[in-house]
Amino acid sequence: MTDASDSSSDTFISHLIELRSRLMRAVAGVLLIFVALFLYPGPSAIYDVLAQPMLASLPQGTRMIATGVITPFMVPIKVTLLAAFVLALPYVLYQAWAFVAPGLYRHEQRLALPLIVSSTLLFLLGMAFCYFVVFHTVFSFIANFAPESITPAPDIEAYVNFVLTLFIAFGVTFEVPIAVILLVKTGMVSVKKLREVRGYVIVGAFVLAAIVTPPDVLSQILLALPLCLLYEIGILAGKVIEKQKAETETDTDATEAARELHE
Repeated sequence: MTDASDSSSDTFISHLIELRSRLMRAVAGVLLIFVALFLYPGPSAIYDVLAQPMLASLPQGTRMIATGVITPFMVPIKVTLLAAFVLALPYVLYQAWAFVAPGLYRHEQRLALPLIVSSTLLFLLGMAFCYFVVFHTVFSFIANFAPESITPAPDIEAYVNFVLTLFIAFGVTFEVPIAVILLVKTGMVSVKKLREVRGYVIVGAFVLAAIVTPPDVLSQILLALPLCLLYEIGILAGKVIEKQKAETETDTDATEAARELHE
């Protein structure tokens, strides 16, 4: 009894040590990229890239402002750190994968790795869509809507918070196909059921967009429409998965029937 308890305790401690090691490697990877970005091209240049969509919509000669004393220093550092995390994301996810992989079955490992890779790519794709399409459209709309008596001068800290909120919203939105595939793959929901609740999903998409985006209709539509489209893509992928599962079950039944006849 004591030996079993000691063995369980040793296993738990070894898992904690492994987790600490993986976390330290992930943090070290992020910090290494942060230092590289800090040296070149530098926090100011990285922030200028992030601010480009807003600057393009402002009147000629207008710049953003900083109301805090240390804001001109801290905001670019914050943006550089976030950029380092995004660039190091594949390595961070690999460390997470390396920690959990030994406890997974072989078929779970084959499923988990493609899901990690695809979910990372979709999240980055959502951020890219937000940066190149949504920001340009929304900022231009707001600038054209503003009265001529007003000169827009956004605060850089408020701008970064706004940008990060939309980055996360669109990144998570682009994960919808992965969520739908997992639901179908695990048998929790069928494709037929997903089609039946399509109307509720569309309404929910617009409600969610109204909550997480600014109070203008344009940005809400730009979030809700991709969400609905990605849901449909998930249904199509789920249909393929159900077909493959049915074929696999048919082959298994045929093999078992042939074995019984042979016996």
